[in-house]
Amino acid sequence: MTATATATATPTATMAKTPVAVPEPRDAGVVDVVAGHSWDDLVARVREAGLYPTQEQAERVTRAVLAALGEQVVGDERVDLARALPEEAARIVAAQVPAHTPPAAAEFVDELSRRLPNATQATARWDTTSVLGVLPGLVGDDLTHRLLAQLPAGYALLFGQAELPRAV
Repeated sequence: MTATATATATPTATMAKTPVAVPEPRDAGVVDVVAGHSWDDLVARVREAGLYPTQEQAERVTRAVLAALGEQVVGDERVDLARALPEEAARIVAAQVPAHTPPAAAEFVDELSRRLPNATQATARWDTTSVLGVLPGLVGDDLTHRLLAQLPAGYALLFGQAELPRAV
């Protein structure tokens, strides 16, 4: 655990000891990996969200769900998702061949239940929401909304988002 500054520390003394990273300018709409997020950070977030007993179990679930998501996302959103994820996660997404038509959210979960060892419908849904639910915090709301606009209705709940009615 890292030490934190106490109330008696002066702001100048605290600031002098802490390096400040200045972000490089970037093109509008381009999403970067948030500083400090690595594959291990992603898996740790999934482990915490899903209450998995081991790092290995959280990693196995993360790989399976990201691979399945990589089969559903296309175009700029796919590129931006890969850019926003840690390198290992980006490779998993990018290595998948996108489907012609993404399945409904329930079918997405069904497919995961067949891919994951000893999974049931309920555990596959838990695994899916454990992984997809941490993505908005890593990739940002804008990209999350763009991904959801590309996917059939029902996926928002898997991402831990409210399901908003779609414009007709």
